[in-house]
Amino acid sequence: MQASSHIAVVDDHQDIRDLVGKYLGQQGYRISSADSGAALRKILERNALDLIILDIMMPGEDGLSVCRHIRSTTDVPIIFLTAMADDTDRIIGLELGADDYVVKPFNPRELLARVRAVLRRATTLPMQQRDNIKAKVIKFDQWRLDVGRQELTDEDGVVVSLSTVEFRLLKAFLEHPGFVLTRDQLLDLTAGKAAEIFDRSIDHQVSRLRKKIEADPKNPTIIKTHWGGGYSLSTDVVLQ
Repeated sequence: MQASSHIAVVDDHQDIRDLVGKYLGQQGYRISSADSGAALRKILERNALDLIILDIMMPGEDGLSVCRHIRSTTDVPIIFLTAMADDTDRIIGLELGADDYVVKPFNPRELLARVRAVLRRATTLPMQQRDNIKAKVIKFDQWRLDVGRQELTDEDGVVVSLSTVEFRLLKAFLEHPGFVLTRDQLLDLTAGKAAEIFDRSIDHQVSRLRKKIEADPKNPTIIKTHWGGGYSLSTDVVLQ
């Protein structure tokens, strides 16, 4: 996280813009405010933004439309502000490429935590290709992961059961092949937008995953350990 990161707050309600802008400004962030998608585009023309906090429910051009436009031109991280009842919009927003969301009414400290997490991922992880996220099937070593079904099969078509955490962990590795991911980064990528808190360590989850995909879990060749650093996927990945 960079304390000087430039964040745009986009909401048609001035009180929310003022609240969020003042609070994040006190944390050392540079803040620009916009009351519409058009105003945001003017900011983007003049500035390089590190993060956009974007309200979904705005009159005229809503946040989903604004997000779709932004994603056609830039990968700047986006956090949606959404009403409690907007389950469908929230899902669509994530599918459009939003990085996280915060439900109104929200605690500014929760928003700050999510801002820091998104900025940390954006500044320490390599830029993901959109094809990685949208890939329906990912092949690696002798394995085939069906992302939609969350189903892992071996070369003989035998299904290997994965827990939700194991699936997220494997998918995180497959989306960053060859890159050393720290434990904190893996926690961000696996817990991410989920509300649940995993009480088991990343090391334990990696060990469980290795037992399912490695020929010899004690001498792993797919997921390598980097002492003092983290873990990396050390095999070729094919997206379909």
